[in-house]
Amino acid sequence: MTRPKNAIIRYTLPNRINHWITAICFVLLVLSGLSMFHPMLFFLSGLFGGGQWTRAVHPWIGVVLLLSYLGLIVQFWRENLLNRDDAAWMKSIGPVIANDEEHTPPVGRNNAGQKLVFWSMTLLIPVLFFSGLAIWEVYFGAATSIPVQRAAALIHSLAALAAIIVWIVHVYAAIWVRHSVRAMTQGYVTPGWAWRHHRKWLLELAQHGKTDDSRKRT
Repeated sequence: MTRPKNAIIRYTLPNRINHWITAICFVLLVLSGLSMFHPMLFFLSGLFGGGQWTRAVHPWIGVVLLLSYLGLIVQFWRENLLNRDDAAWMKSIGPVIANDEEHTPPVGRNNAGQKLVFWSMTLLIPVLFFSGLAIWEVYFGAATSIPVQRAAALIHSLAALAAIIVWIVHVYAAIWVRHSVRAMTQGYVTPGWAWRHHRKWLLELAQHGKTDDSRKRT
């Protein structure tokens, strides 16, 4: 698809590759984890070649997820620091949910909801990783006692449930705000989209002269 001449780059190609590696790993972990969580969901293990393969591959996907998310942290942590705009945005959560941007305070590159998703995952993914190490019997079974493994399994399950809820909110918001998905698939947004949803970010780009040549970036 041809990119509009006035398009503004929101996510570069490395940004998008990093994001989709993380997303794919997360979905694979959810499917494989659910197959081991309850017998009724064991049929999902067929996606990975059966129960033994699921148990073997699940923790390694978790390692890839952690490394990939570290890449997102390095790239985006500054843009997700909370500020006064976020408090105003949260107070206007009604118009936000109704997608009524005319009555929503202008925000920068990311709004408070996006920032909360980012920091929630920044907390939950390490919790999932380290609790998963404690129950990774092949490598760490001998180093952890049964009570520790039981506690780790409970923490791992609760953290996974919380991460799934955060992921559902993230996906729903991306679909709800029209053309948001395009920013992460094709990398660009239109000036109209930026003005409506991230007005302060657009003004910052214009102030620094980054809107005219942004379409030339990769």
